[in-house]
Amino acid sequence: MKDTQHSGKELSGAAQAYIEAHSAERFSLQEMAGALFVNGSYLLRTFKRHTGMTPLHYHHLVRCHKAKELLVQTDQSISEIGEAVGFVSSSHFSHIFRKTEGCTPSEYRMLNKPANQEGASP
Repeated sequence: MKDTQHSGKELSGAAQAYIEAHSAERFSLQEMAGALFVNGSYLLRTFKRHTGMTPLHYHHLVRCHKAKELLVQTDQSISEIGEAVGFVSSSHFSHIFRKTEGCTPSEYRMLNKPANQEGASP
């Protein structure tokens, strides 16, 4: 039984690495499962058991984490950032970001971007 748990943990780690490496891309559970040489249903169950979330939710978290960095570090528009992290539309990006982070991308930027960043002295 321990071997099964260990391999499940390894599979979840491999799936997380796959999601992180392909975070800006669109891919299906079946495509990811194929790349990891497992059945999609097994991957879904195992991932959820070891992480407490679905691969899709993890994918959203990874994308939102990257978006938060861009929101604070750049002056790119919200739609440009959404596109850069892999969302097809800015409305879907804003919806997922709000659901994940509890605020809109604009609110996050306003609350977390250093004041007068572009006017700061060198």
